[in-house]
Amino acid sequence: MAKIAMIGAGSMVFCKTLTMDILATEALRGSEICLMSRTRPKLDRMEAFIKRVVAENDLPAAVWSTLDRREALDGADYVIIMIQVGGVDAFSLDYEIPMKYGVDQCIGDSLGPGGVMRGLRTIPVLVDIAKDMEQLCPSALMLNYANPMAACCYALGKASTVQFIGLCHGVQTTLDLISGYVDVPKEQIDFLCAGINHMGWFLSLKDKRDGRDLNPILRERIEKAEYYVNEKVRCEVMRHFGYFMTESTGHLSEYVPWFRSSERALKAYCDQPAFGGETGAYYNYCKMIAEKYKDVDYLSLESPKITGRSAEYCSYILEAVETDRTFRLNGNVRNDGYITNLPQGCCVEVPVSVDGSGLHPMQVGDLPPQCAALNQSNVTVQALAVEAALTGNPEYAMQAIALDPLTSASCTLAEVREMTAELIEAEREWLPQFEGKSLRPTPAVQIPEDVEPVEVPLDPALAIANRFAMLAEQKVQQDQDDPEKQG
Repeated sequence: MAKIAMIGAGSMVFCKTLTMDILATEALRGSEICLMSRTRPKLDRMEAFIKRVVAENDLPAAVWSTLDRREALDGADYVIIMIQVGGVDAFSLDYEIPMKYGVDQCIGDSLGPGGVMRGLRTIPVLVDIAKDMEQLCPSALMLNYANPMAACCYALGKASTVQFIGLCHGVQTTLDLISGYVDVPKEQIDFLCAGINHMGWFLSLKDKRDGRDLNPILRERIEKAEYYVNEKVRCEVMRHFGYFMTESTGHLSEYVPWFRSSERALKAYCDQPAFGGETGAYYNYCKMIAEKYKDVDYLSLESPKITGRSAEYCSYILEAVETDRTFRLNGNVRNDGYITNLPQGCCVEVPVSVDGSGLHPMQVGDLPPQCAALNQSNVTVQALAVEAALTGNPEYAMQAIALDPLTSASCTLAEVREMTAELIEAEREWLPQFEGKSLRPTPAVQIPEDVEPVEVPLDPALAIANRFAMLAEQKVQQDQDDPEKQG
């Protein structure tokens, strides 16, 4: 019997979905499922619902809950992470404070000020979980669903030795969209997708039945208004960079500088509702759900009947390990040479096969240079966010946000520093690594009207310009022979 520890089991969506998937899987129905959260009310409701599922479907699984993380991890075979440190209260600050400085976020959980701050809250907790795993279940596999996915997995690969994989549904849901756009059933598409989380590139798309290259068809279709309008940002990026990318317009518009940094760009590309680019879409949705179910046990409205599995990878991975039947997916792993033109040790999202011996990421090699360049712009932010989270140095946090593509297109450095300082102060209760630390002030340098600049060496470019001026004024023989030039 496999022991599965669900950390963050108060999660309204992920815990129920993933646990139902596990119980729907023949090879996992006899598992011991331990639900762990920091507080009781939501945890008790989740435990009661899962026990009801087990009873009404006559399953042999054992289900129990605890507030003690180490008790949950002790002897676990699989550890599933669904934590959201700070919840909606912290999320509101991630969204509202940057808006004051002109940084307009649609999602705000993966990159930008919101993603960096969520990483600063989440990474220390995630690393603590990994350290506990090294002691209590060193052979266990961690399956991480916590965002910001890439930064979290980057930190895990840097600070721990646990075997982990980060899971997202961007690849499979994007493939659904592509399937409709090229009129080929999803199961008949042979594809290669690789890059980083939320910015994976569909490098190859082929029809399994006849070997047709589907990328030219996709490029042709997105030039048509009825296709383009659904995903303006993703289509626009493909038109200029050559490849279609995972994640929605709302997500992708935050990871690059061109779509949210001006009013005209927002109106042109981010005018669709919700994840089509709407300002504050994800925060407003989370706030609405939290308020709606504040005093309501939504699980009491849910059916305990098991009807099948969702599209989430989790149960399929556990099944592959338990049965030694290979399952293939795209997952987030430490870059140990899998993508050769992205930094070693960062988090990359690549094809991974899973079997009884564990995870086997695929070596992709070089991405097209333009794709690697866009990925690198995000990896740089992730790297600095990881350093800030692990060291507690607030300067790294400011520098991460300053190098974020959207923020750098929207703010001055002085504004970024002021915004970061405000974010850290507002979220201190979730940022113990910054205790007693603040960003150093950098007030504007005042320049009096009568200031006398200090002497400096002549700028080389100015020296060259002066030389050109001298040459232009210098008389030469032909000038001397020309009466008109002699005046």
